[in-house]
Amino acid sequence: MVRSALPTADPSTDAAALLRRLGFALLFFAIPLAALFTRRALVVMAPLAVALIVLAAFLDGTARNPWQRALSFVTSRAGLAGLVLVLWAGLSLVWTPFLPQASERLLNIVAMGLMALAGYLALPERMRSANLYLLPLGVGLAALIAIAMLFREGGNLDPDGTGVERGIVMLVLLLWPAVTWLHSRGRNLEAVTLALAAAVSAFLTMDELPLIGLTAGAVAFALTAMSPRTGTSLIGLLMAGLLIAAPALPFLLKPVAGGILGSTSLAVASLEAWQALILKEPLRLLTGHGLETAWRGRLFGLVPPAAPFSLLFDIWYELGVVGAVSGAVLLSQAAFNAGGDRPILGPGIMASFASAFAFGACGIGTAQVWWFTALVVLVLVFVAVERGQFRTKRPKAILRRLR
Repeated sequence: MVRSALPTADPSTDAAALLRRLGFALLFFAIPLAALFTRRALVVMAPLAVALIVLAAFLDGTARNPWQRALSFVTSRAGLAGLVLVLWAGLSLVWTPFLPQASERLLNIVAMGLMALAGYLALPERMRSANLYLLPLGVGLAALIAIAMLFREGGNLDPDGTGVERGIVMLVLLLWPAVTWLHSRGRNLEAVTLALAAAVSAFLTMDELPLIGLTAGAVAFALTAMSPRTGTSLIGLLMAGLLIAAPALPFLLKPVAGGILGSTSLAVASLEAWQALILKEPLRLLTGHGLETAWRGRLFGLVPPAAPFSLLFDIWYELGVVGAVSGAVLLSQAAFNAGGDRPILGPGIMASFASAFAFGACGIGTAQVWWFTALVVLVLVFVAVERGQFRTKRPKAILRRLR
């Protein structure tokens, strides 16, 4: 008796599936949870997750035409603006007073960019729903754990010397792709519940920054949901406009802040320090003072301690008009092209833009490696959500009459 030949298993395909599953588990589920407990979790786990996904794509060959896709990505308007920004940052090493530290920061930026590109090219063209549902599970569980921890400690947590606020910031960033995925699958009740849990955790923290980012994202989400074209255009132009017009802000806002908050408030002192730096060296607005000078200049007396911790101040003080304009083009073009032919993704993407920009403008450490890593994770998660939209509903069965 001749037995039919059994199909032979492909070890490389099985290994790729396992590695990809582990990578998505780290990216979607483990990172939002681990970020609550240790500051180093994001920096360690994100590259590991991307490496697993890239290795899986290499084993089963799912990454098609990577060089062509990478070239089209780099040569887009946003990609060219990003290249100009990085090249200008590299050129600023010539005049920065902190060459070793600035070189290290530039290498970190380039490494994060390459990691994002590698992850983007390695993500499968069609994402399985089982993998993507790990995202709202991870975000929801992280929100519940954060609420319990904050209730127990009265909103003032300090597990490793930095506080839980960094984990809440990561939670707010990942909330929007999680809500977008649930909304795209028709699970609106679960999406609202997830957003409420994240809002409670942000409200309970002692730092107001997570609540500011969440509020900005919620406003952007609602505006884009009501009018996609208006919301996208307004948010893109607002980010670009604030970045370009940043040197005028201390002159415009100082009288208003002084009248509302008083002349002795910290906000007024911050605006005064920024205004004094502009008046002291107005020509340095053209070139900037070089990479890494905004933060390290405070340690050596080059920058007043009262100067603002803000992306708007940092990019102008370090990179001048070229850095500000290229950054504005990058933000606006990325916002205008967000969503593509998937309108259902628009509100969540705009909410992520608004939250991230609010975090950067209101004082988060944008020069730190963990922040660049967080943005890379956010981009990759949204790309994965977009590639999970190839089927929005089950196909209908068609019955034909037999003859």
